[in-house]
Amino acid sequence: MNLSGLKAPAGQKRAPKRIGRGMGSGRGKTATRGSKGQHSGTGFSQKRGFEGGQMPLHRRLPKRGFTNIFKKQYAIVNLKQLEKMEGDTFTPSQLVERGTIKKLHAGLKVLGNGQLTRKVRVEAHWFSKSAVEKIQAAGGEAVVISSTPGRPVDKES
Repeated sequence: MNLSGLKAPAGQKRAPKRIGRGMGSGRGKTATRGSKGQHSGTGFSQKRGFEGGQMPLHRRLPKRGFTNIFKKQYAIVNLKQLEKMEGDTFTPSQLVERGTIKKLHAGLKVLGNGQLTRKVRVEAHWFSKSAVEKIQAAGGEAVVISSTPGRPVDKES
């Protein structure tokens, strides 16, 4: 068997329809478009989802809920992740460098899932109550940076 000897089975390949090539071809004059109507003219194009004037499916279906454009997304780290990592000080920039979090988004939030068995210093924008309790119980320190990354902390409040 040779690659140069391969060919399609009989009847699989067809010659393309030659449209608009004169009356003798059987597909001349209107070129398979019919004689009248919006589809027959030159330059006709149709919007996606157009159903011939019937209310399109995407408009017939009900809308559900809404998207809050002001929602903030936080980078989240659990205590069990910090327990596995080496070092005794953790800052948002270090966690991004190490690949623990991909992007800081609106700030780093530390959650209390897992246990700490050693003394660590964690700097983050937000902490859950359980995370603060567990860090302090292990003899560590939970330091709140500013509430928004890149903004200084209000010392008076």
